[in-house]
Amino acid sequence: MIGMNEAAPAYAQDVAAVAAKLRGHTGPIVVLSHENPDGDALGSLLGLTRALRALGKTVIAPMNVPRYLRFLAEEGEVSAPLSTWPQNALAAVLDVDNNDPVRVGGADLTTFTGEVVNVDHHGTNARRAAALVVDPGRPATAMMVADVVDELGVPWSEAIATPLMLGLSTDTGSFRFDSVTPETFEAAARLRAHGARLGWINDQLGQNPRTYYLLLREVLSTMEFLHGGRVVLARVDGGMVERAGASWEDVESYVSLLRGAEGSVLAVMVKDFGDRVKLSLRSRGGVSAQNIAVALGGGGHVPAAGATLLLPYAEVRPLLDQAITAELDRVAAAKA
Repeated sequence: MIGMNEAAPAYAQDVAAVAAKLRGHTGPIVVLSHENPDGDALGSLLGLTRALRALGKTVIAPMNVPRYLRFLAEEGEVSAPLSTWPQNALAAVLDVDNNDPVRVGGADLTTFTGEVVNVDHHGTNARRAAALVVDPGRPATAMMVADVVDELGVPWSEAIATPLMLGLSTDTGSFRFDSVTPETFEAAARLRAHGARLGWINDQLGQNPRTYYLLLREVLSTMEFLHGGRVVLARVDGGMVERAGASWEDVESYVSLLRGAEGSVLAVMVKDFGDRVKLSLRSRGGVSAQNIAVALGGGGHVPAAGATLLLPYAEVRPLLDQAITAELDRVAAAKA
């Protein structure tokens, strides 16, 4: 049994097994990723979808693409979430554990009876699928999908390379995170050589609507500096979103801004929906956002994780404080 955060011991064989399942399937292939998709989710989905369609496969890619990423998907390329599964379908689940159907977006995996292939880089993945490649050592699922595309033998094109570059760039913080390895740069170089439009991606991602800034003004007023400034936390609720004329999508990148606070080792962005709370966590300096998220029923990576709690914020806050304190104590004891 592979432990959490351990690399795949037979990565190349796993990639080959996933590619073989995809290549050999004669029915429709439904490509899925996680709810509230980010750049890695969309980039992985589009990269694999375009590669499979180049092979002549029938591919359905249901996803609600957030506004800030809509520049990448072509008209009609992705569809609305499925209400029923097509006959003789194979499900390809990317950037999320297929054994966690609540987090899988686009279709209800609990009603699916066909085979599933899974490509993911989250250490909390349960690793159960007909074929899978799971490697937390890869900083982005898009990097792994690129290897699957190679194994499929699809001729590379800019259209395939660009979304995979989006996923690789966004999940590494534009190659700024410690998760970046020499192989990450090699993968980026390959995608760039295949025509990936890195400059265009960054230009598109750098544009924000007016509502983004109006909402940010309110969110920044909620900032708290905890544990001597090592933890920075901010909260957004429905009233703030409404007053700014914004949407919840505008909040997605705020946690990265919080992470930039000098002296901080943990940033927490709280989305307060009233009856439930969603937490986005970013960490550094040996602090594990993953440990905190797992303690609260969530998951993710060591430097970036999240959790959703079906409780009002007043009840979530002491649980969050307890999980943060436990993780900071763990780090302090390890350094002692």
